[in-house]
Amino acid sequence: MGQPGLSLAGLWLSRAMSRCILEPRPPGKRWLVVGLGNPGMPSTRHSVGMAVLGQLARRLGVAESWARDRRCAADLALASLGDAQLVLLRPRRLMNVNGRSVARAAELFGLTAEEVYLVHDELDKPLGKLALKLGGSARGHNGVRSCISCLNSNAMPRLRVGIGRPTHPDEVQAHVLGRFSPAEQELLPPLLERAADLLLDHIRERSQGPSLGP
Repeated sequence: MGQPGLSLAGLWLSRAMSRCILEPRPPGKRWLVVGLGNPGMPSTRHSVGMAVLGQLARRLGVAESWARDRRCAADLALASLGDAQLVLLRPRRLMNVNGRSVARAAELFGLTAEEVYLVHDELDKPLGKLALKLGGSARGHNGVRSCISCLNSNAMPRLRVGIGRPTHPDEVQAHVLGRFSPAEQELLPPLLERAADLLLDHIRERSQGPSLGP
């Protein structure tokens, strides 16, 4: 079942996207922020990037503005941050191929890889730890690998959200695809707040800077 008001939001978003794509924009004033995850599995560790994006949408007052865009197979919401515009994106493709959605959205909005933020889970950091990484390899993350392949670049800034690594290698897949435990869920609200703060502060700083570089 679709989200309430999704059709009206979709109509508004389609018109807004048309204006965004056609109108000239100041360089460096538009950013694509992507929450990586698996559609239909919003409460799992692997989809914590989508949870961060949900918190970001609430902070920016666009939590009710998500709309499906079939051109990039994703849910989108547009938000303002000072003079900058943020395009929030939740791919509707599976993690291993969600780079197609990201690359298509970047193309539609005329954005380079440096203007695309990826938010994703990180096995090698404990739950509660955040790190902003400026480009580089996928470090074994299939969603990031797909984005690098489809964008033909590894320059995207990434917010890595720690989910912890289980003791035994055989448990990694079940851990990643599993839901947060009750104890972990208590840690999530402040973690999502800090993640949103880190993203917004970094985007504000770059929006005010003289260039698009990190």
